[in-house]
Amino acid sequence: MPMSEIELLPVLPGHKAALAGSRERLASLLGLRLPAAWPRFPEAFDPHAPTADSEWSGYFFVSEHHQSVVGNGGVAGPPVEGAVEVGYEVAPEFQNRGLATAAVRTMLAKAFASSSVQRVIAHTLAERNASNAVLAKAGFSMVAELPNEEVGKVWRWQVTRAEFERVSAEA
Repeated sequence: MPMSEIELLPVLPGHKAALAGSRERLASLLGLRLPAAWPRFPEAFDPHAPTADSEWSGYFFVSEHHQSVVGNGGVAGPPVEGAVEVGYEVAPEFQNRGLATAAVRTMLAKAFASSSVQRVIAHTLAERNASNAVLAKAGFSMVAELPNEEVGKVWRWQVTRAEFERVSAEA
């Protein structure tokens, strides 16, 4: 699936306020359909949370083909020692269609467009799951198992600029 299948639409404070009011208000503001079982992690849309720098913010994953928001994700903050961390979710009704991989690749392209980013990391539960497959398809490699207070252990995944450029050229 080409990267252009997913468009990243920045989540703005007005979007958060609209969603806090109602799903219908956000759908109307965006002019898009919202999936029924989304978001699974509504804390990403807390209207009282500080707004991130727009270059390193949260995004709606928009599929023009479906005329819908299909998920959301983003970068946890500006680069630290050349690295940024990404996170994402795709609504259940849009899973297993390649959209999560397309969204992650699109976020990687955006992250690596900044010369200050040399690697991108992500974390998953320390078990085989769909997120692992998405990250592997996007060019990430599992590089460490780390302790985690909330879930016990997590796997750290990483892709460097050179690895992303190689995978993108092959795609």
